[in-house]
Amino acid sequence: MTYDTPTELFAALRTAWSDKSSSSWTPQNPAKGQCSVTSLIVQDIFGGEILSTRTPGGTHFYNNIDGVRWDLTVSQFSAPIPFEDAPSSRDAAFGDTGPEQYAHLRKALGM
Repeated sequence: MTYDTPTELFAALRTAWSDKSSSSWTPQNPAKGQCSVTSLIVQDIFGGEILSTRTPGGTHFYNNIDGVRWDLTVSQFSAPIPFEDAPSSRDAAFGDTGPEQYAHLRKALGM
């Protein structure tokens, strides 16, 4: 499967996220705990940078693609979060997820 825009990918992610891609996932809040694995997938497809910010729940990962911030998991938060736009890395994102979760999400997206 190919995704032409982050918005198109987001529509697919909403059904692909599960308890196999994040142990924090719930049906009521499907984006919960999906930030690190999602930031990796976004970078796989669209390139760009992985960024992070601190939240009360820990480090939150998202992406910068061609100068535009894309946070496909921001819906997990009940209130606005600060965006520090701190440069991050695949290693840092993988430190917050596992290879099994990453492989599962890739497969669920048809990648």
